[in-house]
Amino acid sequence: MTATSGTRAATAGVQQRYVDAVMGTYGAPRLVLSHGQGSYVWDVDGRRYLDLLAGIAVNALGHAHPAVVATLADQAGRLAHVSNFFATEPQITLAERLIGLTGADHGKVFFTNSGAEANEAAFKLTRRTGRRKVVAAQGGFHGRTMGALALTSKPAYREPFEPLPGEVTFVPYGDIAALEAAVDADTAAVLLEPIQGEAGVVVPPDGYLAAARSAADRAGALLWFDEVQTGVGRTGDWFAFQGESVAVLPDIVTLAKGLGAGFPIGACLGLGAAGDLFGPGHHGSTFGGNPLAAAVALTVLDVIETDRLREQAVLVGRRLRAELARLDAVTGVRGRGLLVAADVQPGTAKTVAAAALRGGVIVNDCTPDTLRLAPPLILDDHDVEHAVPVLAAALAADHASLEAS
Repeated sequence: MTATSGTRAATAGVQQRYVDAVMGTYGAPRLVLSHGQGSYVWDVDGRRYLDLLAGIAVNALGHAHPAVVATLADQAGRLAHVSNFFATEPQITLAERLIGLTGADHGKVFFTNSGAEANEAAFKLTRRTGRRKVVAAQGGFHGRTMGALALTSKPAYREPFEPLPGEVTFVPYGDIAALEAAVDADTAAVLLEPIQGEAGVVVPPDGYLAAARSAADRAGALLWFDEVQTGVGRTGDWFAFQGESVAVLPDIVTLAKGLGAGFPIGACLGLGAAGDLFGPGHHGSTFGGNPLAAAVALTVLDVIETDRLREQAVLVGRRLRAELARLDAVTGVRGRGLLVAADVQPGTAKTVAAAALRGGVIVNDCTPDTLRLAPPLILDDHDVEHAVPVLAAALAADHASLEAS
C-alpha cells in the first residue's frame, strides 16, 4: 500500500490518544508509525514511506537491521544493565574503539544516553580548566537540557528558560576573524559543529576548523566538536572533522544519534590530556555505557566498516545532491556524505515537506527555506530514484500554489 492509498482511520485515532496522553512539546504527530524495514517505514494504516530523515540522522543502519536485532537479543539475554560500580567488556571495548577512530594517541570516554547528555558532560568537563567562558557559534544546536541549551543560540529555544548557566559568547559560524577575536585568556573552550545540522546543513569554509584549533591553542583553551549529528560515518568519514583538507584533532568530541542506530547511547570523548579532567565523583549516569547499548554501538561500527557504508554515503550522497540540484524549484544544494540540504523558495519548506510526506517520502523542513535529508547510510541509488520524482512533484505543487496566490 502506498502513502496515498487506503484510509487514515487508525492514524487519526492514535493521533488523538497521543494528544491526550503525551506532553505537547512536539505538537501533534504527522504520522503514527508501526514498523520499518531498511530505508522504509509503514504507518498504522499500512502506508509505506521512504525515510530520508532516519530519526534525524539516528537510524544509520535503517530500520530492523538484522545485525542490530541479533545483538539486542543476544546481549539482553546475558546482561543488559549493571551499575557503574562494575565494568563490562562491551563498554571498555567501545571506549577503546571510539578513541582509536578519532586518530588520537590516547583519550578517555564518558558514556551517556543522548547527545544533550554528552554535551552536558562536555560542558562540565570544560569547567575543570578553571575557566568559565565558552565561545560557540550562532546557528549551533547542542540540546535542550539547561546546560546544552545555554550553548545553543536560537532565541526561541533559550528565552522561555533564561537565565541559563554559563558564560557563553556566540560568534557568526564560519567567520574566522570573529572567532579569533572572541577567544581570549578567559576562554575554557571553543565549541563548534563541524557541519551545522539544524541550521540547514551549513558547511564551513575550508580552514575554519583549523583556525579554531589555532585560536584555542593560542589561548590555552579546549577545542570541542559536537559530532552528535555528523559523526559515525554520516559524512563519509568517521567524524566530520576528519574531512577537512588540514588535519584537525579536537580535545573533546561529543557523539550520539547514529552511534546506536536507534538505541539510546551518547558519548563524550576527552582526547589527550582532556581525558583526565574528570576524577571520581565529578559526573555520573545511571544508564550511560550499559552493556546493551555498548554492544549495539559496537555492532553499528562493525556493520559500517564491513559493509563499506562510509564509502556508500559518499557515493550515494553525491548522486542525491546532483539529482536535487537538477530540480527547477531547488535554489541550492549542499552537504557532505548523507547529510544534505536543499534550499527552496523562501518560506515554502514546510509545505514542500508536507507534500513529500503525502507522496511517501519523509524529509525535514529544518528552516523555513531549507529541506534537510539525513537518510540511513544504507540508502542506495534505487532509493534515490524513488525519492527524486516525489520531491519534484512536491516542489511543483508548492510552486503552482504560489503562482495561484
